[in-house]
Amino acid sequence: MFIEVSNLKKSYSVGNTKVDVLRGITFALEKGGFYVLLGPSGSGKTTLINILGGIDTADSGRVIVDGEEITALNQKSLTNYRRKKLGFIFQFYNLVNSLTVYENVLSTKCLSEDGLDPQDILKTVDMWEHREKFPFELSGGEQQRVAIARAVVKNPALILCDEPTGALDFENAKKVLELLENINKSYGTTIIIATHNIAISKMAHKIMKLRSGELTEFIGNPSPISAEEVIW
Repeated sequence: MFIEVSNLKKSYSVGNTKVDVLRGITFALEKGGFYVLLGPSGSGKTTLINILGGIDTADSGRVIVDGEEITALNQKSLTNYRRKKLGFIFQFYNLVNSLTVYENVLSTKCLSEDGLDPQDILKTVDMWEHREKFPFELSGGEQQRVAIARAVVKNPALILCDEPTGALDFENAKKVLELLENINKSYGTTIIIATHNIAISKMAHKIMKLRSGELTEFIGNPSPISAEEVIW
């Protein structure tokens, strides 16, 4: 298995109250799959994505990614893990406004020892003609395409997406989903999308449903639909 999560638990303190965010999550995912983590706000999706990405730490349990137990790594090793194996795509893009489109992508490519050609990737996401623009000159959909290019150019084994279409209108959201679908098929990149949008889950090879920090369903999808067919 490419990802193995075992009895993962995480809680936070709010004043004198302990809030359990993840309550013993266990699952395993194969390499190269397209997965959706489905649940409402407050279900623990973002916390789980952040732990998988080495941004947050678990209270207990184990996470193994590509044979490496990331829950046992120190901060320096977690930084190397994020640099070598991960691409992140967030709801609000997180681009560097003082850098052009090309510079945003190039800056991430430089973090990887096995990165892809920024020109090729920007052409893939249909943003090459905008390469000299700054993020504030782009629409939301265009910014998210640049964010995808920035994640992909590292040639990561795993891309984690936290509500990547949440800030977009329907047409731009569909374009983003089509890009992620294409990247999964073209590069064999394992993709996990955290979302509350049930329609997106129909694209997944497997669907993980979270509610109140618990994995309530973990189901295979024998007939994933294409991004083009997704409607909400």
